[in-house]
Amino acid sequence: MNTPSPSVADVAAINRQAISSLGSLVHPYLRRTPVVRTDRADFGLPPGPLVLKLEHLQHTGSFKARGAFANLLLRDIPAAGVLAASGGNHGAAVAYAAHTLGVPARIYVPQVSSAAKIARVRGYGADLVVTGDTYAEALAASQDWAATSGALAVHAFDQPETILGAGTLAAELRQQAPDAVTVLASVGGGGLLAGIAAAYAGRARVVGAEPDGAPTLTAALQAGRPVDAAVGSIAVDSLAPQRVGELTFPIIVQHAAESVLVSDDSIRHAQEMLWDRLRAVAEPGGCAALAALVSGQYRPAPGETVAVVISGANTTAVSFG
Repeated sequence: MNTPSPSVADVAAINRQAISSLGSLVHPYLRRTPVVRTDRADFGLPPGPLVLKLEHLQHTGSFKARGAFANLLLRDIPAAGVLAASGGNHGAAVAYAAHTLGVPARIYVPQVSSAAKIARVRGYGADLVVTGDTYAEALAASQDWAATSGALAVHAFDQPETILGAGTLAAELRQQAPDAVTVLASVGGGGLLAGIAAAYAGRARVVGAEPDGAPTLTAALQAGRPVDAAVGSIAVDSLAPQRVGELTFPIIVQHAAESVLVSDDSIRHAQEMLWDRLRAVAEPGGCAALAALVSGQYRPAPGETVAVVISGANTTAVSFG
């Protein structure tokens, strides 16, 4: 389902000041996730400074809690509560925020959602609906219910509050690693990348990493607008919404954020290296940005301080041999 193109004012409202103001509101409900400073040589690369933002340690296991709380705290919530469509992480985050704030929630997820993410949603007491083969189909089903229920829809990425919430991650990272001149983050619908880009506002190079089987931002950059893209990837339950957001895209373009493609094999390898080097487990979508670095799709200069966002960890138990 296509949405109207955002206005210049809509895009301008997503900025550093708005993100900074939001921080004090959502802070009591979020974890200030840590960073780990290491060297790129630890990941088999030429030496150079590396900062990992461990956002997979956030409530619900992903950065999505930031946007969920931003929506529920900034918007008027009807008696019918809230609803969300999600590959899993956003749904779990909205369910958690709703449970924390005492708000009814219904969550729609596609059949490709992982068991770990479905369990998270159920564990927070939300009304769960598993429907459709893709995120787009789950979203359509949620929109049908929204039209009759009166519940407030909380979009996974293409909502101002969702983007501003994601931007609070970058506001923390600027304080934790002021020397970082490049930030790598995963891309699905673009909410995380747009929030980071708006928070840095040109003060750092912002690079998105997306699976080559789900190139939503790459396809949009090539076409000059959001367009449908393939949805096949090991990270299909978090980074394959079919198209980048109508609002996220102009924000990303405004701040000259870039995108690189990573293969499923490189994502798996990044997962293995993250476990081997730091004993940290992340889901495939949460490792896409690290995959861009370790696969050489993004090649930093020797002294360049690179920050990589590890964005999610909602996965079932895995074995790395």
